[in-house]
Amino acid sequence: MRNQMITPDEEKWILAKAYVPEHIISLMVTISKGQPFLSNGYLYYVGDTWGILIGYPLNAEFTPEAFTGKLKDVIKHYPARTWWVIGPSLPEDLLDSCGDRQTDTYYTLNFSDFDSKANLRRVAEKATSRLMVEVTRSMTPEHQNLINEFVARENPGSLILEFYRAMPDYVLHSETSLVLNARDFNGLLAAFYVIDMAANDFATYVVGCHSKEHYVPHASDLLFFEMVTMTREWGKSYVNLGLGVNQGIRKFKEKWGGKPTRPYEFCEYRSGIAGMSTMIDSLLTRL
Repeated sequence: MRNQMITPDEEKWILAKAYVPEHIISLMVTISKGQPFLSNGYLYYVGDTWGILIGYPLNAEFTPEAFTGKLKDVIKHYPARTWWVIGPSLPEDLLDSCGDRQTDTYYTLNFSDFDSKANLRRVAEKATSRLMVEVTRSMTPEHQNLINEFVARENPGSLILEFYRAMPDYVLHSETSLVLNARDFNGLLAAFYVIDMAANDFATYVVGCHSKEHYVPHASDLLFFEMVTMTREWGKSYVNLGLGVNQGIRKFKEKWGGKPTRPYEFCEYRSGIAGMSTMIDSLLTRL
């Protein structure tokens, strides 16, 4: 089990192979405050009392056997921790011990699907009669107000809530993040997106919010259009739109041509509680 930090050359290799947002080390480290490690093609992040295992291998196709072996290794090497485990498919032995379990799907937008949405592009372009787009590298209390609106309106789960709360610090410290703002001609913030350009092949949609207090129709559509335009300009091949999260967000992503492309399972597992050895023994029998 490797316990050495990731080197700059390894990070370049990871970003060249990345295909889910959790492969972007600068994003995950800034938000989680953990240390990144790479072992047999699997990324994981470790803090004092917790760990995150990314079950999407960088150097091979996913197999349940290889993933189960890596899960066994990290739990044994870093005992008495809360582990957040994600992957396309998680072992039933682990799922039976989950304190929290979620399923979702990653969405991807290919340019050909976006190009077929001519009517939506016209809607976004019309929004420029009431809005202007600016690209920045910082967040302000205005952005926090929109986040507060979103949280009160959508009541997201605890993980999504913490993710949004971490955005100002992430943007402040990330060299590859960008904030896209849609402002009316009085300078009021109607909507914003945070995107990340670190991965070689894709741009990552990180979060987005629109205001109900300063609502302007199609502000989010305008930012979506701008995000795709920038992705092309940066030489990326597609946009990773992240998870579906809820019906409203899925509907918006699908409206623009986003498609579900990769399954996602999440489990929170407390490896220090009674029954840890039983689960490891069960996992071992499957190797």
